[in-house]
Amino acid sequence: MLITEKQKKGVIFTNIINGILSVSLFLLKRRKNINLIMKKEEWLKKGYVDEPVEKALDLKAEIKRLCREKDAVILGHYYQADEIQEIADFIGDSLALAQWAAKTDAKIIVMCGVHFMGETAKILCPDKVLIPDLNAGCSLADSCPADKFAAFVKDHPGYKVISYVNTSAAVKAVTDVVVTSTNARQIVESFPEDEKLIFGPDKNLGNYINSITGRQMLLWDGACHVHEKFSVEKIIELKKQYPDAQVLVHPECKGAVAKLADKIGSTAGLLKYAMASDKKDFIVATESGILYEMRKKCPEKNFIPAPPEDSTCACNECNFMRLNTLEKLYNTLKYEWPEVNVDEAIAQEAIKPIQKMLEISAKLGL
Repeated sequence: MLITEKQKKGVIFTNIINGILSVSLFLLKRRKNINLIMKKEEWLKKGYVDEPVEKALDLKAEIKRLCREKDAVILGHYYQADEIQEIADFIGDSLALAQWAAKTDAKIIVMCGVHFMGETAKILCPDKVLIPDLNAGCSLADSCPADKFAAFVKDHPGYKVISYVNTSAAVKAVTDVVVTSTNARQIVESFPEDEKLIFGPDKNLGNYINSITGRQMLLWDGACHVHEKFSVEKIIELKKQYPDAQVLVHPECKGAVAKLADKIGSTAGLLKYAMASDKKDFIVATESGILYEMRKKCPEKNFIPAPPEDSTCACNECNFMRLNTLEKLYNTLKYEWPEVNVDEAIAQEAIKPIQKMLEISAKLGL
């Protein structure tokens, strides 16, 4: 079949148009990629995705939609803001979050907590782990730099090393077993009584465990800025206002605060105690985020946050935990960033003490 001159010109014209469209699409895509790279550089400086979110957007519905589309699960700590706890697929303390991360088959974990929790999840579940704000650190973890802790361990040969979960992956990598406030006592007691032990980084938790086990663990001098700040005098004043109130204290608190306690326990332990108690009033000396779940589980009871020493505050919040917001969570899911990464060599060592903790906890039913 012969092609006419007109048809030839038509084919040439079509090819030219297609070529122009291809070049335009390529340039547009390249421009978008360049813009995204520039945005990511800006995000990296800030530590989170700083993109505007439409005010009319139903954030909770959109977050749930993105989770379904991307097979993502949101894990939230008890110390998160109420709105984060409301939308999380699972909320719990550090032990529960680690247990959940170890068993989930979701393609993406979004850790609404602080950075060491994201690292623990990444070590246990090497798939994609996101955190809404990289600035969400931990004062307790920061009080134990990995290089200094490794030198401390080296200076004490023959000691087994027990590290609180509130530590970096690099600290866990020089640890024999990790603990949380839920299982610390049981794991310490799993060692022979004459075993020489190093415990870090929380000196208050370490002192408390020493006091109830009779051990003489060598303690790292670290502390949590939230639990260090509770005021003994103000708790005593609250007791005068609520004479029948039970005082619930986290073991990261100073010894003087712990002496006022009717119950000392982990975040989850304090929650369980309040649920089982026949008392009506509770003064709670831990991060005030737990009050959301306490009030949800026990709406008929009165939970009063123990005040810090700062006279301008009625409750004690972790400023790192509160960096995570619904807007940041939405953008994190949308752009799948910031992602938590752990050096492979460190992860290979750090997973051993974490798995040991999970195995012991499973045997003890914790």
